[in-house]
Amino acid sequence: MLNIRSYNLGPLQTNAYLLTGADPGRGVIIDPGANPAALLRAAQEMEIEAVLLTHAHFDHIAGLDEIRRAKKCPVYLHTLESEWLGSPKLNGSLMWPDVTPPISTEPAEYDLADGQVLNLVGLTFRVMHTPGHSPGSVSFLCGSDLFSGDVLFKLGVGRTDLTGGRERDLIDSIRNKLYRLDEEVRVFPGHGPRTTIGFERQCNPYVPM
Repeated sequence: MLNIRSYNLGPLQTNAYLLTGADPGRGVIIDPGANPAALLRAAQEMEIEAVLLTHAHFDHIAGLDEIRRAKKCPVYLHTLESEWLGSPKLNGSLMWPDVTPPISTEPAEYDLADGQVLNLVGLTFRVMHTPGHSPGSVSFLCGSDLFSGDVLFKLGVGRTDLTGGRERDLIDSIRNKLYRLDEEVRVFPGHGPRTTIGFERQCNPYVPM
């Protein structure tokens, strides 16, 4: 069974997630934002098997160096954004100097691709390539829990005016991939409260069925 702890990190209030399975001593982190002290405290006694990135915008990677130094864990990122971790221009950190310093970190150890299956902490994570907010945006499905990054929010969707964003792709990702999941699937987004696929199908004003 998947245990999910969420942490609201950094000036953009990015949702980071700490996931464990049956063994509470082994964990996975999704999208470590800025100032991840609370997340690191919770993971202090854990072996972190992986950091999974839904995409490489600065607010989702700002705590990555701290996590890597503390936990010596590999990072997974879609291949289309393989250069973004080392480029403040691509990851957006150059655009908001009043919010963040330029962010540059080492490349991910592993590439992600659509349909890939990851076996971590005794659980299975399916990688869904869901571009539109950014070209390499992915969502992770574990059982009936979906980590959607900045693709789908409660009553909202991700912006498409940043590097590589495309509204047509975003709508296609939501309508033809995420909305095809079972309606009871719980959605844990990159910002804001959780929701469900069924609720968004019926109520999301940006991508109606």
